[in-house]
Amino acid sequence: ACTLQGNFELPGLLEDGDVIIGGLFPMHYRVVVPELNYTYKPAASACQGFDSRSFRWAQTMRFAIKEINENPSLLPNITLGYKIYDSCTTHVAALRATLSVLNGRKEVSSMMCSGASPVKAIIGDSGSSQSIIVSRTLQPFKIPMISYIATCSCLSNRNEYPNFFRTVPNDNYQVKAIVQLVKHFGWTWVGAVSEEGDYGRYAFQALIEEFKKNGICLAYYEVIPKVYSRKRILEILDIMKKSSAKVVISFAGGGDLYPFVTEYVRQNITGIQWIASEAWITDSLFSSREFYPSLGGTIGFAIRKGEIPGLKDFLLKVHPSLYPDNALVKELWSTMFGCTFQPSNTTGQSVRVLPLCTGHESLKEKYNEYTDVASPRISYNVYKAVYAVAHSLHNLINCELEKGPFDNFTCADISNIKPFQLQQYIQKVSFTNSLGEKISFDVNGDPIASYDIMNWQRRADGNIWFATVGLYDASEGVGNELVIHEEAIIWNSNQTKARCKQPLLSSFESCPPGTRKAVQKGKPVCCFDCIPCADGEISNQTDSIDCVKCSLEHRSNEQKDGCILKDIEFLSFAEIMGILLAIFSLIGACLTAAIAIVFFLYRDTPIVRANNSELSFLLLFSLALCFLCALTFIGQPSEWSCMLRHTAFGITFVLCISCVLGKTIVVLMAFRSTLPGNNMMKWFGPAQQRLSVFAFTFIQALICTLWLTLSPPFPNKNIRSYKDRIILECDLGSAAAFYAVLGYIGFLAAMCFVLAFLARKLPDNFNEAKYITFSMLIFCAVWITFIPAYISSPGKYTVAVEIFAILASSFGLLFCIFVPKCYIILLKPEKNTKKHLMGK
Repeated sequence: ACTLQGNFELPGLLEDGDVIIGGLFPMHYRVVVPELNYTYKPAASACQGFDSRSFRWAQTMRFAIKEINENPSLLPNITLGYKIYDSCTTHVAALRATLSVLNGRKEVSSMMCSGASPVKAIIGDSGSSQSIIVSRTLQPFKIPMISYIATCSCLSNRNEYPNFFRTVPNDNYQVKAIVQLVKHFGWTWVGAVSEEGDYGRYAFQALIEEFKKNGICLAYYEVIPKVYSRKRILEILDIMKKSSAKVVISFAGGGDLYPFVTEYVRQNITGIQWIASEAWITDSLFSSREFYPSLGGTIGFAIRKGEIPGLKDFLLKVHPSLYPDNALVKELWSTMFGCTFQPSNTTGQSVRVLPLCTGHESLKEKYNEYTDVASPRISYNVYKAVYAVAHSLHNLINCELEKGPFDNFTCADISNIKPFQLQQYIQKVSFTNSLGEKISFDVNGDPIASYDIMNWQRRADGNIWFATVGLYDASEGVGNELVIHEEAIIWNSNQTKARCKQPLLSSFESCPPGTRKAVQKGKPVCCFDCIPCADGEISNQTDSIDCVKCSLEHRSNEQKDGCILKDIEFLSFAEIMGILLAIFSLIGACLTAAIAIVFFLYRDTPIVRANNSELSFLLLFSLALCFLCALTFIGQPSEWSCMLRHTAFGITFVLCISCVLGKTIVVLMAFRSTLPGNNMMKWFGPAQQRLSVFAFTFIQALICTLWLTLSPPFPNKNIRSYKDRIILECDLGSAAAFYAVLGYIGFLAAMCFVLAFLARKLPDNFNEAKYITFSMLIFCAVWITFIPAYISSPGKYTVAVEIFAILASSFGLLFCIFVPKCYIILLKPEKNTKKHLMGK
C-alpha cells in the first residue's frame, strides 16, 4: 500500500497552522452518472464526474475552521490548519488519500509508512466502506476521525474501530425508525433493495432482525451491483413487478442507486411506495420532474438540517482568479457554466466545443447543488464535526494540572499534542453550538439519534420537492420518538397499504381473536392463514401466534376468545332419565311389597308353605332393598352416597342371591331325602338355612368393610374424559375391591344357576327350580352384558347402565320366582291345594 502513486491533495486549499486537521471528501464520482436518456457507459478513469455537492462539504470545513480561527474565545493563540483530500468514493482512492495524510507530503511515492503525520484528526469519510478502510489504516497511529455521513452500524464496534466518531446517527437507529414507520402505517409485507457494500448489508441485517420481532417480513431482498449491469437491474425490476409487496425499502447511496432508478423510470413502474434511507432521500440527483411519476410520494428519513449563517456568502466568494492552481475550482466553474479553461484542439471533428471561461461568470446568478444551502444537512454535519475537534482541543489545552485524563492525572504537552490524546477529549466532548444543538458522543462514538421525515412532493414547476412531514428523536423516550403529520403526506398513486395478497387473507389484514396465525409452507412468515383455535383453546388478541389452553375446569366459548366454566354433569332426579329410573325403582319396590302382602295374607296356603315361606319373605325383603338401592345412584355424588351406593348394592344382592341359593338347595335336598333311611334334611332345616344366608352375606359385608376401610369410594370431578363438561362421579377408590364384590355376586349366582339347572326336571307342581333357573339365567345375562356396557358408556350414562342392571336383574328375580305363584294364588285358587301340588 505504501507504493501507491497519485496526488490527492487539493492545491490552493492547503493552509498551515498550529494544529492540522485532515478532510476526506468524494469530490469525484466513481463512474460517470448516466443521463436520463438511459445510455450508460463506464468511465474511462476511476475518478470522473465532478460532484459539486461534495465540494460544498469541503468548503464548509474551510468555513468552520475560518470561524474558529476568528473566534477569540475558542482556541485562543491556536490556529487550525487543514489538508483536504479527494477520496473519489472508491476504496483505493480513500486508501491513497489516507496514506497521503499519514505521510504528510503531496506525493505518495515509495514512501515509508513509519513517518509521523502532522495531522491530528480526520474529518471524513463519506461512505461506510471507505470509512472502514480509513479507520483501520489510522488505528496504528491512533488518529481520531469524525465522519459526517458514514452510518453503518458496524462502525460502532469499539473493539474494531476505537478511533471512529460521527455526527450522524448509526443505521441501527434508522432501522428502528423505519420499523416504527412501517408499523405506524400497518404495512407487514415489504420488499427491499440495497447497494452492494457494508452500508446496505449491515443495515438490512439489523432490519430483518427488527422485522422478526414486530411481525413484518420481506417479500424479497435484492442487491444492486457496484459494477453496472443492466441485465441484473432488469432482473431485480422483474422481481419487483411480480411481487405483491407494494412497499420497498432502500439503503443505498445516490450514485449507486441512480442507474437502477433510471431503469425503473424507463420501465414505467408505478404504484410502489418507496421508503428511502438518509443516503438518498434528499439527493438532488432525483429531483427532476422525470422521476415524479414513479418515485413521487417517496418517504424516508433524513439527517437533521441546520442553518449555517454566513456559509452561502463564503461559498459565493470562490473564484478561479483567487485559486489559479486549484483544479477543483476550475472543475466547479466548468461544471456550473458549461465552459472550459483549456482551448480545444478538435478542429474538424464533429464534437461539441465548449466555450472558454472568461472569469466574469457569477455564482450569484447560478443555482445548483454547490450554492444550495437552503436545507444543509450533510454540510451541517461537517460543520459540527469540525467544531467537535475544536472544542476537544480547547478542553485539552485548558487541562488543569493533576486533573488530566492521562497517567498520574497529567495533561498533554500543548507544544506536541498527540492524536491519541485528542481522541480521549473527543470521546468526552460536550458543548452546545451556536444553533442551540447539544453535541456529544456516546461510548460508541455516536451522537443522539435524530431524523427529519421527508416526503417527495411535486413543485409547481413539476420538479420534486423534499417536504418535511415529521421527525424522529430518540431522546424523547420509548414510544414517543416518532411524530408524523399524516395529513401532509402525498402518497405514490394513493398507495397507502401493502400486504401479502392471498385468497385466505383477502377479506382481512390480520387474524381476529379466536384464531391463530399459521405460516403457509414454503412462503415467508407474513404469508399466513387464520386457523380457528381448537376446542379448549382461546386467543383473545388480534394476530395471536398461538392459542392458549383453558384451565381443566374451563372450556372455550363458541367464539374461541374466552374461557367459560364447563357444564357439570351427573345423573340428576330433575332430568327425564333420572326420573324414569327412579320411577321404575319405586315401582319395583312397590311390586315387591305388594307380593309380600299377598304372600303374608296367603301364608297358610300350600303353595306358600311348600316353597319355604321364611326364605321367600327374606328374598322379597332383599329384592325391595335392591330396588331402593338404585335410588342411591341418582343425584349429585357425595362422600356418603358414594360409599353407600356400592356397599348397599353389593350386600343386598348377595342377600338376595343367598336366599335364592338356599331355596334351590332345599328343593334338591327335599327330593333326595325321600329315600328310606336318608335323613339329609336334618342338615338343611330352617336354622341351617338362616345360617347359610347369614354366612354368605357376612362374607360380602366383610369385603365391603375392608373396601371402606382401606380405599373407599369418593366423589370425583372427571375433567379429562370430555373437553366440554365435567363429570361428577364416584371414583371406586379400589377397583380390586369393586371387582371382588362383583365377582362374589357372580360366583353365588353361577352356583345357584348350576344347582337350579340340576333340579329343573324335578316334579313341576312342587318345586320352583325351573323358575329359579330362568331367573338366574336372566340375572347372569344382565350382569355379563353390564360389564362392556359399563366400561364404554360416557359420563352419567355409566351410572344409568349400572342402575339399569340392578333394576333388570331385580325384576328378573321378582317376576320369575314370585309372579307365577301370585298368579295361582290370585287367579287359579283351585291349583293352590295340596292334592294338586302332590299330583306329580
